[in-house]
This record gives sequence, structure tokens and C-alpha cells, in this order.
Amino acid sequence: MSAIHFSKLAIRKLADYLTQLPTSIANDCNNAAYLDTEAFKQQWQQLQYIDPNEPKALSAESIEKEQVDWLIDLFNTVFSAKNVELVRGESEPEYFPATESGPARIEFAHGFFQSALHEISHWSLAGSHRRTLPDFGYWYAPDGRTEAQQKAFEQVEIKPQAIECLFSLMCGRPFRVSQDNLHADFDTSQSTFEIDVYNQAKLYIDAPQNLPRDAKTLLTVLALVCHDSIDNEMG
Repeated sequence: MSAIHFSKLAIRKLADYLTQLPTSIANDCNNAAYLDTEAFKQQWQQLQYIDPNEPKALSAESIEKEQVDWLIDLFNTVFSAKNVELVRGESEPEYFPATESGPARIEFAHGFFQSALHEISHWSLAGSHRRTLPDFGYWYAPDGRTEAQQKAFEQVEIKPQAIECLFSLMCGRPFRVSQDNLHADFDTSQSTFEIDVYNQAKLYIDAPQNLPRDAKTLLTVLALVCHDSIDNEMG
């Protein structure tokens, strides 16, 4: 099977579509009155173009942390009316539904930017009922799955990872699928998971009206504030 190049997906096509919709971002974002897209854009540009040779340059870990802080701030601003918060987790990812005393929490793994995008993609796909359930009520078996369990895992991960892919590319970041099967004791070479995720991402680009509404909202915001990163990545 030939290598799949997610960077070849037409993310600029999707960005142009989303930012040229007749409805403005003010109508799509739940807290648009407080969304300073220019400020978020400037912050992202500063974090993208840090010269590592500068005497006071941040380490790669520090840059990642600041990018994560930026993403948390952006998400929590855009979706504040949804009664949900994106939270840096210290261990494995988990979703906690809202309670009488606090909003829902999307906790992503170990403070990683990519994990945040992945957990947001699951949240964006979950309907209103699933958002009232711990971990959206989804089945999950940890690494070390049987072959049958692995196939089931990959099937339910196609759409989340396709949306994660679009989030990543819209930020100008690379994407690679995660089969989450480091300890598999069976042959995985015939898995079609990677091409399935690629094809689903392409379907979303070709028919963006089929994207979940909240995914479309965040992609629109990312297109507005990160388009220079997209141009840099595509160039």
C-alpha cells in the first residue's frame, strides 16, 4: 500500500469555503462578542515563527505548552455558551459531563496539543444526549486489544480522526493516524484504517455541509486566525 500524505488534502479549499459563507462568524460562534480573532491570530503567528537560534528562544516543550494554552483559550472562548471547558489533563483523556456545580470538561492527555484536537473531535461528533454521559458513553478497550476489538476500534475512530486531521491541517500542523495498538500481537499490515481516515477527511472537504456544526465552527475560526500557517504549510 502506498504512503498516504495527509498534507496533500485540499485544506485551503475548505478554509476558503468556510470563511466565505454568507453567514458571518459572529452568527456561528457562540461568544463572538468576546472573540478577538486578530489577537488570536497575532498570538498564533508569534508561537509559529519563533527563531530557535535566538539567545532567549523557548524550548520545544515550552512552545508546545504555550500553543496548548492558546488552543484552550480559543476553544473556551468560542464555546463558552456550550457550558463546556477544554482542560489540560495529566494522564489519560476523559470527558466529564456538566453538573449542577460546573461545566462539562474535555480533559486531553498529558497536555499534548494533538490530544486536545483529538478529544475536541470526539466532542464535536457527540450529540446532545451523549454529551450528558461520561466519555460520551462510548466503548473503549485499551491497547492490547484482540484483532476483532482492533477492527471495531478503528471503525469508530474514522470520523473523529478525520476531523482531527482537518483541525491539524487548519493549524498548519502535520497529522498522522493513531491506531493505538503498540502491543498488538497480530498482523496489522492489511488494515485500511489510514486510507479510510484520509477518504473521510476528503469527503468532509468535498461536502463540508456534512461536518458536525461545532467542528465547522472551530474550523472556521482556525481558518480565520491560522490561515498564514496554512499558506506556509501548503507552500
